[in-house]
Amino acid sequence: MKMILFSAYLSFIIYSLQSCINQDGTTVISDGPFLGCKLPGNEPELFAPGIVTGGYMTRDIAISPDGNEIYFGTRISKYYTILVTRRGERGWSRPEVMQHMEDPEYMNIEPALSYDGDKFYFLSNRPMSGNEPGGQDIWVMDRLGDGWGEPCNLGLPVNTDLPEFYPSLTMDGTIYFTRNETGSQTSYIYRSRMVDGLLQEPERLPEQVNCGQNHYNAFVAHDESYIIVPVVGRDDSFGGTDYYIVFRDQDDNWSEPQNMGNKINTEDGLEYSAYVTRDSRYIFFMSRRFMDLGSENLTFNLLQGLYNQPESGNPSIYWMEASIIDSLRGKAVFNDR
Repeated sequence: MKMILFSAYLSFIIYSLQSCINQDGTTVISDGPFLGCKLPGNEPELFAPGIVTGGYMTRDIAISPDGNEIYFGTRISKYYTILVTRRGERGWSRPEVMQHMEDPEYMNIEPALSYDGDKFYFLSNRPMSGNEPGGQDIWVMDRLGDGWGEPCNLGLPVNTDLPEFYPSLTMDGTIYFTRNETGSQTSYIYRSRMVDGLLQEPERLPEQVNCGQNHYNAFVAHDESYIIVPVVGRDDSFGGTDYYIVFRDQDDNWSEPQNMGNKINTEDGLEYSAYVTRDSRYIFFMSRRFMDLGSENLTFNLLQGLYNQPESGNPSIYWMEASIIDSLRGKAVFNDR
């Protein structure tokens, strides 16, 4: 019964994709990069409306090094899973629930790829053994041909009895992640260095990164030159959760956090998942924004149609040029030097 219900929810996603898929069901719009979407400028735009963004919640994007795989997270009702679309000889495939993420009993979200694209990290509450859901841990899969091997719990020293989530990887395999503290609703950003092929005991990052009242879901640049942190409770916030950027120098000093501005941040609280492409040209980020109907009168048919569209109440994935990062880099202040 649970699989029938889950299939019904997934059908809602597929329904919203039909107008963008060829009749043979194999390709989407065109064979261009980024699902054939027109590249954005310095203003945020919905990413792939009708393909990735719809009336449902979308968040957490990850793109393979060659640009031919796009993974993104979604939530419908209480169900969390990761979808994937791939670019092949005939173009982009229809988005589908990725391998090992089909069971509706467990949450799977927050995809992240290693720098070489051979490992896939994600958050899951799937059990280590048996059928009972486990805690929130980071899991990993190895690339296996065109797919992925069986998921493995990343284990110590990253995973503990506390909730760990939102992995982000550097070029050398160092992992940044979020951990909830014991007996607290507060989360902190941690880093576990990769040394001789082994992850080391995690360290909590300094107050420049763990600023404000709460902080989570940080994205680190592959070269570790900056980190984007969703933060709650700073005086310069636009409201709710805002994206802040903190730069890092070669001596592992961190700059003071900078609010990333009102093109990316709004007064809403549902802004907590960012990603920057490998070439540093585009930034993707989750945000909840609302369409403006202007003077159009409300009707039942209009409201029903809006329910299936982006910007109708659920957060979506937006993207824009990442030049904003360079402009903020020029304003970075390092007080610990």
